[in-house]
Amino acid sequence: MNKKGLTNFVAEEAGITKKDANLVIGHVLNGIKDGLFEDGKVTLVGFGTFRIVLRAARKARNPQTGEPINVPAKMVPKFKPSKAMKEMSLEYVAPVVEEAPVVEEAPATE
Repeated sequence: MNKKGLTNFVAEEAGITKKDANLVIGHVLNGIKDGLFEDGKVTLVGFGTFRIVLRAARKARNPQTGEPINVPAKMVPKFKPSKAMKEMSLEYVAPVVEEAPVVEEAPATE
């Protein structure tokens, strides 16, 4: 689902116009951004926690030249789903996994 789909969902569920729903979603997202940069963390109970973490400096390789490069450390946003969100995800995925074809293991060769 993208922002447009979310806007349509909120408008329908709340019984408001799409314009108002888009405005509300914009304010919520701005609130999350402001909270992250002011406090470093935003927790939505039953949904998850957004936080800012330091990604360590690392060595990488330029894929075109193969030349090693240094990637500097930087602050990045991360999301950790709540326990309820994880459980909901498992309930959604479990039926799909159960319907997947079973692959028999190949006999071990010695």
